Amino acid sequence: MRLRFKHQKFQADAAKAVVDVFAGQPYLTPSYMMDRGDGYYRRTLTDEEDFTGWSNHKIVPELSDHIILENLQKVQRMNQLKPSANLEGRYNLTIEMETGVGKTYTYIKTMYELNRAYGWSKFIVVVPSIAIREGVYKSFQVTQEHFAEEYGKKVRFFIYNSAQLTEIDRFASDNSICAMIINSQAFNARGKNARRISMKLDEFRSRRPIDIIAKTNPILIIDEPQSVEGKQTKKNLKQFNPLLTLRYSATHRSDSIYNMVYRLDAMDAYNKRLVKKIAVKGISESGSTATESYVYLESINLSKAAPTATLQFDYKGTSGIRKIARTVSEGYNLYDNSNYIEEYKQGFVVSRIDGRDDSVEFLNGIKVYAGDVIGKVSEDQLRRIQIRETILSHIQRERELFYKGIKVLSLFFIDEVAKYRLYDDTGQPSNGIYAEMFEEEYRDIINNMQIGIGEDDYLKYLQAIPVEKTHAGYFSIDKRGKMIDSKVARKETTTDDVDAYELIMKNKELLLDRDPKRSPVRFIFSHSALREGWDNPNVFQICTLKQSSSEIRKRQEVGRGLRLCVNQDGERMDANVLGNDVQNVNVLTVIASESYDSFAKGLQTEIAEAVADRPRAVTAELFVGKVIKDDRGNEQVIDSDTAHAIQYDLILNGYIDKRGALTDKYHADKANGEIKVAEEVADYAASVIEIIDSIYDARIIQPEDARSNNVELHVDEGKLAMPEFKALWAKINSKTVYVVDFDTDELIRRSIQSLDGRLRVPKIFFRVETGTMEQIKSKEELVGGDSFVKKESASYSHTIAASTSVKYDLIGKLVEETKLTRKAIIQILKGIQPSVFGQFKDNPEEFIIKAAALINDEKATAIIQHITYDVMDDRYGTDVFTDPTIKGRLGVNAMKAKKHLYDHIVYDSSNEQKFAEELDTNTDVAVYVKLPDGFYISTPVGRYNPDWAIAFYEGTVKHIYFVAETKGSMNSMQLRLIEESKIHCAREHFKAISNGEVIYDVVDSYQSLLDLVTK
Repeated sequence: MRLRFKHQKFQADAAKAVVDVFAGQPYLTPSYMMDRGDGYYRRTLTDEEDFTGWSNHKIVPELSDHIILENLQKVQRMNQLKPSANLEGRYNLTIEMETGVGKTYTYIKTMYELNRAYGWSKFIVVVPSIAIREGVYKSFQVTQEHFAEEYGKKVRFFIYNSAQLTEIDRFASDNSICAMIINSQAFNARGKNARRISMKLDEFRSRRPIDIIAKTNPILIIDEPQSVEGKQTKKNLKQFNPLLTLRYSATHRSDSIYNMVYRLDAMDAYNKRLVKKIAVKGISESGSTATESYVYLESINLSKAAPTATLQFDYKGTSGIRKIARTVSEGYNLYDNSNYIEEYKQGFVVSRIDGRDDSVEFLNGIKVYAGDVIGKVSEDQLRRIQIRETILSHIQRERELFYKGIKVLSLFFIDEVAKYRLYDDTGQPSNGIYAEMFEEEYRDIINNMQIGIGEDDYLKYLQAIPVEKTHAGYFSIDKRGKMIDSKVARKETTTDDVDAYELIMKNKELLLDRDPKRSPVRFIFSHSALREGWDNPNVFQICTLKQSSSEIRKRQEVGRGLRLCVNQDGERMDANVLGNDVQNVNVLTVIASESYDSFAKGLQTEIAEAVADRPRAVTAELFVGKVIKDDRGNEQVIDSDTAHAIQYDLILNGYIDKRGALTDKYHADKANGEIKVAEEVADYAASVIEIIDSIYDARIIQPEDARSNNVELHVDEGKLAMPEFKALWAKINSKTVYVVDFDTDELIRRSIQSLDGRLRVPKIFFRVETGTMEQIKSKEELVGGDSFVKKESASYSHTIAASTSVKYDLIGKLVEETKLTRKAIIQILKGIQPSVFGQFKDNPEEFIIKAAALINDEKATAIIQHITYDVMDDRYGTDVFTDPTIKGRLGVNAMKAKKHLYDHIVYDSSNEQKFAEELDTNTDVAVYVKLPDGFYISTPVGRYNPDWAIAFYEGTVKHIYFVAETKGSMNSMQLRLIEESKIHCAREHFKAISNGEVIYDVVDSYQSLLDLVTK
């Protein structure tokens, strides 16, 4: 597999920010250097002195520090950053980029942009460790062709090796773009441990490598400066004689941030959905139950019948006591089913299984929640639970993504090789305790899996992979090929074992291949000290089988799995591909050895520390000096008067409270695209909202609880039996048939006119879109908010003719899409202009889609005036509420409900959520239901499914039956013609079946609903 890279706006913006600081520097080719024995100077190629190499041209004298500072401040204002008062550290620029968004890609792109703008070609990447060095080298490899296609040239890159000094000469003598990757240890030692880079070496013509490098006047790129730049390192870096220094990290130290020019921090990355969403499976040891009885509640299993629970408990077998897992129902007796183990004798009978809070209660009063383990728990048993939970999460995610062509990987970090692999005296390997646990739990889970309808291919996939081949260990290797523990230096948390990193990096693409024969490995065990070396986008589960030490922070723990995944074509599964579904596909589950609350709190605290300098309130000062843009790219700098006008308008509209905190009304209006800003900046609304969203909200970036937010809706039998619901259902469950009597010739004529005037089929092109997610309203919305607003796009043309090998049934497809006769479609196609029809060959699929849409628009117009509905004897039964199963995610698109026909409600938008909340709390409402897809009205332009059916208590309002369609806007101009036609058909349908006893209308809020029913 070859990874495919995309042009992403945020990466281009980061590169542009660096380039623009030096605006005014002319494009100059590298300078030729000569050596005349007493120093280096620049000459022409006609000189006969010894050749030394090429160097970056210095900043021209005309580009003074004052001008560069002005450039810097302009860049900072454009990126909503505080302008620097002076050139801190001279030509030192800081770029902050969250882990997982492509930091290395960004600085490689920046190299190309600096070369294209100014001719600079010598770059040195300084890294803090072997792990990061190997990762950077791999990134140069996999992006080489991608950048060559864009820029028409390749970077020559290499890792500094003191035993291969010819590379230094090549670095100096090559006038193309060159990059040297070096870890700080290579130049930091002094005295007895002096590094060869600072020595005069015979094999290097008695020269010091550092001197030759310094004469190239390189641009330094420091990767993770907080780990590189100690006091001594900062001093030593000066020996490289850098033209300028660029610092890239997700976690810069506050005392070494020089001239920040671009920032994409943790909050930005989550809001813009550039990284995976985080879910946590915590494990809580409950020691306060006054019992030594071991019980582990793995999960609550929701179903159409009563819920069940998966429990693990002790079982007395012939050879001793072992742990078993069983799916249990209410009434299940652990004493009987454990083969009469005494510890379960006192009341361990399941009395209640509650899917609402994921709990099981026993007759003895003990209550456990999903993820809880009570009783005697050894270290090994805790690790076994973690391993089992990782496999369960893996299988669940794999089933969801299998038919999307995405391979799922799980990563275990352990603290010693012996727990994974053992060797006998002859060197023969065998499983360690964790490998044994894995194989036992994997077999148990797979053997008890229930394969659903349509999952035959997934079953074949599982059957093609032997358990012993689906896990592998990535560790350091000794000379005899044995896995060994990684050596970690004092005060370090990661190792410098080159062979282990080479193995990890070499297999990166192979691990992404889903073919069971080529790449059966799905579960990976690695040493905790190799944490930084892991860089694979399809890691969806991370499990650390050791106690988290204080040195390992939560952000480090999740960092290996934050990258967005790729499919089998190497294509990144981002918002441009998946739209609002991007963070339903991209979910990283952390299987923690602590409770969910503990892990989530720790992670949030670290993120809050990382963005501590973000403003906490919306004030006038927040806007002063900021640069805003309108849709045409015109810029304006906000002055004090305008800033106060913006603040005043936000208060007036109820968007901020007296402390400057954003209100629920702001989030609601933003979700519905109805934000109002001050008249002075009306044309710059998007930029103003972006500034507002830059404040830190403590509710943001809340990891979801992987155990508790998946719900399956169950019909409340009590509400189904309510007189109010029965009466409502009797009024609305009739089926109808429609009759349309319109002039076909007139429709054909109008369709021809519409196609001739409006059909525009673009040639095939690639589109790159970027956007910003709206401010998140609550913790729950973080993990599934649906408010991604496109900001700009760019197209890359690629002309391609329709393949003669692919046959398109144009007439048949249009008949299928429009439901017109073949005769009518033929007449329409014959009637349109040849030039219009000629667009078919440029893009057949797009031609069919757009032509069908235009014809349907004309059809919809004709239908509105000519349709009638007749009532049939057939009626919908209540089985439409139970088949198929409806599922949702709490806090994402589902919430608990009191008056809904189901125990929960799944909503499609924030407007629907708010509407449901009003229905659920209003005393006039008896019962309501979000109508399932199985309840629909047939229309000539497709099936139509109304949103809501509502029964009011009799006597409280004039009408007690209401069917509603909720829209964010009721302006008919904003409703598409076909949708408007369906709504018209629904009105005619309900008139026919209810004789006016059922109101059907479109509303945008509960208040507008009340206005209608109380007239």
